[in-house]
Amino acid sequence: MTTKDKIITISITIIVILALIFTGFHNRLNDTSRMVYQVYLDGQKLGLISNDQELLNMIDEEQSDIKNTYGVVNVYPPNGFEIEKYKTYNENITPAAEIYNKIKDNGNFTIKGYTITITKEATEEKEEEKIYLSVLDQQVFKDALEKVITAFVNKEDYLNYINNNQKEIATVGQIIEHMYFEENITIKEANINVNDKIYTDSTELSQYLLFGKENAQNNYTVQKGDTIKTIAEANKLNTQEFLIANPRFKSEDSLLAIGEEVSVELINPILTLIEEVHVVEDTEQVFEKQEEVDNSKPSDYSEITQAGVTGIVRTTQEVKLTNGERNQGAVVISTVTLREAVNQITTVGKKKPAYNPSGIYYETGKDWGWPTNRPYVITSGFEYRWGSFHNAIDISGTGFGSPIYAAKAGTVIEVNSTCPNNGYYGSRCGQSYGNYVIVQHSNNFYTMYGHLTQDVKVNIGDNVSRGQVIGLMGNSGSSTGTHLHFGVSVGRPHYPESRWLSPWSLY
Repeated sequence: MTTKDKIITISITIIVILALIFTGFHNRLNDTSRMVYQVYLDGQKLGLISNDQELLNMIDEEQSDIKNTYGVVNVYPPNGFEIEKYKTYNENITPAAEIYNKIKDNGNFTIKGYTITITKEATEEKEEEKIYLSVLDQQVFKDALEKVITAFVNKEDYLNYINNNQKEIATVGQIIEHMYFEENITIKEANINVNDKIYTDSTELSQYLLFGKENAQNNYTVQKGDTIKTIAEANKLNTQEFLIANPRFKSEDSLLAIGEEVSVELINPILTLIEEVHVVEDTEQVFEKQEEVDNSKPSDYSEITQAGVTGIVRTTQEVKLTNGERNQGAVVISTVTLREAVNQITTVGKKKPAYNPSGIYYETGKDWGWPTNRPYVITSGFEYRWGSFHNAIDISGTGFGSPIYAAKAGTVIEVNSTCPNNGYYGSRCGQSYGNYVIVQHSNNFYTMYGHLTQDVKVNIGDNVSRGQVIGLMGNSGSSTGTHLHFGVSVGRPHYPESRWLSPWSLY
């Protein structure tokens, strides 16, 4: 046989073999293969079933409790459930009921709803945070957001803002320029796990968004003689925080009924509502007290010979509020003096200090001076704030880098100038006060000047006079805007024996 004949013979043999194999394989497919469905849950095989719709119907029809609880028409498999369709020769088919029971034991059936993702951006103190919520209906979330907003913003003002119906300011008042949540909020339709918390009531969801936890109501029963102010202070709240927790009251002067339940829970909002507001308001400017000596009068003589009059300045400001709390800084656009402040003058008789042999007292002038330029704005009082007592007043409105004056003659005992000029809320730099100066005065009085720029003008041990520039207004430390933290204490600040005083008691 020639080589050519051998090649032809081999080729024919191969073709015959392949044809036989193919014919047998084809016959096998026709005779024994079947369409099946492989069921997976979280990547794990649960078994093969012959009818996928039978299993899906069983899941839907058997979960009447879920349907009744949430008022839904259909129930779906858990998230992580998959069905893969293919042909197989495997005869090991599992009944749909058996697969259903495996899924049922897992228990994570789902229903149609919406997942809400709240993303808080990373800061120097915290990493990015994501909070997930589930609702049946988008409207539940929208209504809850409105309840949160109107806890911080007067409802009429809010409606006027969203409907572009705010009135122009004639004399005093305010206009909301911008309002937004600081966090990124996304809403997506999804199958939601019935074992997760699913909000179906907007009031319940709004309470969570306001207080950061469910069933957060720490209540108090109103007693005879209670006012909103006294209840708030007794529970370490300021009146604004009380009103946020109890939105049915419109002001701290609202009447309370004996036996009425009020919330004294400190809010801890999940969301951060920012309001940028254009404000025109009349602000009081304190008068200072001045003493004059009349040497013709006896040493025990003292009489107020000129009554003090509080000044009034109309300021136009750009104000930022975070969850209803005014930020510490205020940007003053313009000012108009409506009434000049008039100092109180007390005339006293001659004095005979031991160091002055003449018996005549010559030194006159003011006792406590104001620590900033005028006009100014008080952005936070001597009161509870964010769950702790704010032991000073915050003075703003005179501008970044404006001078800060010693309120009285004394000796500088403490200085910090190591913090950046601009801080942020929560910063611990300078024990949260940023750059600061503490001055010791006579009679065991001390004054503290916080959140200054790094350009502090005095050093430890310096003797300063009333009205001397000791630093510049800044935004250092834990701060939400340019301002001065002005504190007064009897005893050295932060020592066990010290006691903070309201700065208003000096003026």
